[in-house]
Amino acid sequence: MASFKLCISDPSTGKTFQREVKDNAASLFIGLNIGENIKGDSFEMSGYEFLITGGSDYCGFPMRKGILGLRKSLTVYGGVGFRGAAKGIKIRKTVCGHKIHERISQVNLKVVKQGSKKLAEIFGKEEKAEEKEAKPKEQKPESKEAEVKEHKKAEEKKEEKAAAKEHKEDKKEHKAEEKKEHKKHEEPKEAQEEKQQ
Repeated sequence: MASFKLCISDPSTGKTFQREVKDNAASLFIGLNIGENIKGDSFEMSGYEFLITGGSDYCGFPMRKGILGLRKSLTVYGGVGFRGAAKGIKIRKTVCGHKIHERISQVNLKVVKQGSKKLAEIFGKEEKAEEKEAKPKEQKPESKEAEVKEHKKAEEKKEEKAAAKEHKEDKKEHKAEEKKEHKKHEEPKEAQEEKQQ
């Protein structure tokens, strides 16, 4: 029997949840097209209604609306299966049809109608977030020696930065002096050349 990986996106929260359906629940998807609605009661999501927005087959080729058959090579400017290149450039891409069949591995769904429970509750994601918030961060008891070492390291870093800054300033001054000397030597040569002409 067929099995599909469902990627369910919730536009209200901007989150995506994944679920795998097999056998009887998967057979309900076979024969549906992109753009059709399906009720969530059939795969344990009561009250929800979903819109089929796309998917991909077992080789990773994306489903494209308006394509009949299993697979087709298209010359496209952009859209599903190809982001697009420079203006006017077409590229040949392989895409699969808009009908769900046994060889489709992933089906993308979008929530059209909310159910009584939130998706985060159904998938158990909200509990994990609450557990993280409930656990306070444990602070390590630091000894005075450790504090003194950290303070010394911070002071050493400040000194190193100050020394590096002074070194850069010295280099800039030295370069400026060299340029001035170089210009002084070049000016008399130019004046001599003009006199000779």
